[in-house]
Amino acid sequence: MIQDIKPHIYHNEYRPAPPEDRDLVFSFAGQKRQILLSEDENHIPRVENLPKTAREKLRYLFSLDGKNCFLYEDQEKPLTLGGFSYDGIKTLRRDGSDVLGFAGSTAWHLATWYRKNVHCGVCGAVLVPGKKERCLVCPDCGNVVYPTIAPAVIIGITDGDRIVMTRYRGREYKGRALVAGFCEIGEEAEDTVRREAKEETGLSVTNIRYVGSQPWGFDSNLLLGYFCDVTGDRTITRQEDELAACEWVARRDITPDPNLLSLTATMIERFRTGTGEEGRRDGKISQGI
Repeated sequence: MIQDIKPHIYHNEYRPAPPEDRDLVFSFAGQKRQILLSEDENHIPRVENLPKTAREKLRYLFSLDGKNCFLYEDQEKPLTLGGFSYDGIKTLRRDGSDVLGFAGSTAWHLATWYRKNVHCGVCGAVLVPGKKERCLVCPDCGNVVYPTIAPAVIIGITDGDRIVMTRYRGREYKGRALVAGFCEIGEEAEDTVRREAKEETGLSVTNIRYVGSQPWGFDSNLLLGYFCDVTGDRTITRQEDELAACEWVARRDITPDPNLLSLTATMIERFRTGTGEEGRRDGKISQGI
């Protein structure tokens, strides 16, 4: 999956340091979901590529392979560099089978949080960076704001050699998907599985098994994967405002996917090959997980 970047080493500890020439710079075009990449290859600019005046607008993010990574912040004028241009951030999802996909999506996650939290939500004062941890602090009222992470479930509803597959309605991504949804306040993830399965498909489920998790910075999510078995009536009632398609698909009719960057794609492939759909039991990981 996109976070599987070994042998690269990622450190998310908040340890701000002055930028050095070989450090990496992530720059996004405001709210347009575009990232600055080199025009010949998908490379991130380095600090040495920036004019000295631009270095004053860098905010520390994390470290990668011993190099610090920074966010270029200017809400009014995106960074422009010769030999670099902006491309859709989903380029990292299509072509980011290496460390760039993970680093770029994580940088976008943090950039979105910083952009949405300029002022204190309690008193309106300008927030300042925390000194000891990654947070934003109000100098007037003391309000502390931490990065926003939205938990959501990915659900593989199975019936023997069949699985429910969907396509989203009204989203940029048009590929195959599984039932999914956000966890609500005061709700266990397993209850989210039951609720979303019922809401989106009309199906009741049982034997819920945890598969694994994935940080998904493109949408500020932490994804939690589950397989479960249908119980009762197998007739699907599609939630039309959420899904453009929802149907039972036989294992033999699922085509292989060479791009297993997402938890959804990984779960579909594990079901297709018959390895891993049993999920976790008693703290142990079954074969294929």
